[in-house]
Amino acid sequence: MPSFEEVRAAFPVLEQYAYLNAGTNGPLPRVAAEAMIAEQLVDVAQGRGGEPYFSRALGMRDEVRAKLAALFGVEPTQVALTRSTTDGCNIVLAGLDLGPDDEVVTTDVEHFGLIGPLHASGARIVTAPEDGILEAVTDRTRLVAISHVSWVTGNSLDPARVKDETGLPILVDGAQSAGVIPVEAGGVDYYAVSCQKWLCGPDVTGALVVARPDDLPVALPSYFAQEEHHPDGSYVARDGAERFDSGWIGTPSLAGLSKALDVAPEWRFERVVEMAAKCRTALAERFEVITKPNQAGLITFRPTSDTTELVEKLRGEGVIVRELPGRNLIRVSCGYWTSDDDLERLLGGQA
Repeated sequence: MPSFEEVRAAFPVLEQYAYLNAGTNGPLPRVAAEAMIAEQLVDVAQGRGGEPYFSRALGMRDEVRAKLAALFGVEPTQVALTRSTTDGCNIVLAGLDLGPDDEVVTTDVEHFGLIGPLHASGARIVTAPEDGILEAVTDRTRLVAISHVSWVTGNSLDPARVKDETGLPILVDGAQSAGVIPVEAGGVDYYAVSCQKWLCGPDVTGALVVARPDDLPVALPSYFAQEEHHPDGSYVARDGAERFDSGWIGTPSLAGLSKALDVAPEWRFERVVEMAAKCRTALAERFEVITKPNQAGLITFRPTSDTTELVEKLRGEGVIVRELPGRNLIRVSCGYWTSDDDLERLLGGQA
């Protein structure tokens, strides 16, 4: 089992920065970057066509799909490869074909990647506070669409409990949970993730877990939706969630994501709990902390100075955090790679 020092050394950015912004983009491991470059050079030398190229690329898709399935506790046939969490939300909502008579319950702490597709769906949207989801559900509710962990507050919205208590279909935005806390995605109906955040993969990579793929119509078909097709556009759907794959992902991105998924150590979740608790305790001594105790890797606090100026000041001192525009909040991301020194630099930069 690799040590903390060995794992931390896998991320070159940590040599220079206290990188505390995986909630936006995770640090990219050196092995992922090297794999991406190697694949890009193959493409340059050999081109991006012909049977060997496509067979290899499809094999890489299968490999990544299997690794993601293992991470989320589901079967590979339940995993679609997408480009983002937003992609996954759009795929689900388009397939559900909601209308004005359909009610969807969500919260006031959701990312536009979820609420944007919700409002484009045509459904009636009911917005509740993060602790009022169950009270907002009525007999007209067709879907509950919430984050596992809010990108604003860092608090878990406990979608498994919502599923258990309502029995309704649940669409989960897992952008701030996948890779940072244990995820059993099969316990809900639809679970969308971004792979460039806590999973430390390349840009424009994501996944969608569909518990029962045969129950969701394909409304946004890509080439991967079909096993065979006819001149009139009719087709035979692929088995499982592969029919929801949102399009081609280049071999460099697939290679990088596969390597990134291998970097995370077995002790990653315990480390996140430890560092997030240290971060929250230290910040709470000086600021109003929005995040409840014992959540995930995000800690959100309200500074006593201008947020934009403070984020820029911290950047100048080698500390990378995220301002939440219009909310007077700053968000800190504590990963399994976060060190005590990172937190000391964060706190020292706010003196």
